Amino acid sequence: MKDKVAVVTGAGSGIGRATALLFAREGARVLAADVNAEAAQETAGLAGSEVLAVAADVSDERGVIDMFATCDRQLGAPDVLANIAGIGSTTTAPDTSLEVWERVFSVNARGTFLCCKHAIPRMVAAGGGSIVNMASIAGLVGLRNRAAYCASKGAVVALTRALAIDHVTDRVRVNCICPGTIDSPWVRRLLDDVGESLDSLRARQPMGRLGTPDEVAAAVLYVASDAAAFMTGSALVLDGGLTAV
Repeated sequence: MKDKVAVVTGAGSGIGRATALLFAREGARVLAADVNAEAAQETAGLAGSEVLAVAADVSDERGVIDMFATCDRQLGAPDVLANIAGIGSTTTAPDTSLEVWERVFSVNARGTFLCCKHAIPRMVAAGGGSIVNMASIAGLVGLRNRAAYCASKGAVVALTRALAIDHVTDRVRVNCICPGTIDSPWVRRLLDDVGESLDSLRARQPMGRLGTPDEVAAAVLYVASDAAAFMTGSALVLDGGLTAV
């Protein structure tokens, strides 16, 4: 990743922050974007290297356009895009309001689409690039009380494969990561919403523990890097064996 320009969305916490920090340690020039400006700035402060913090709502096309314009102006054209920004839901379809459904899709699916839409022409013009989308095992299997979330992450998996085929001759690789249950601030908030404990969640994992943001970031780094040069259109599962049961 040395001297590559990497855009990381959702970089204010959890997997996004871990990815931005890892990219920076590996020598990339990182644009750390988050809807929470303070969180993005905190990530940049932790990096101790060249990380540019930007406030951006990936569900808003104007915001995405401005984010990439800032990247062009201050860092250069992106070599890598890591679409980490995402939100969840904890309801069945009958209990999901249209507002919640559309909000989950606006961030998880539309946000991923918009960032890819505006990154790909820049990558093509530069001779290639790598995009890593954050999907989930929820995009591959059904999970209880996650109707909108499962549907939105399934859309990310399908979009990843479509983009990979569309742009394989442009030397733009597009892959996605499908994590299982990760011990992140986002998962802890979901547990609070449904009244579950971390212990009960750990007990359901074949490995007896949750994954960590750093473990997912390491997978993102591999998929984004030249070490994965023959990999495109893949959905890499990282779930401690959860979907193998």
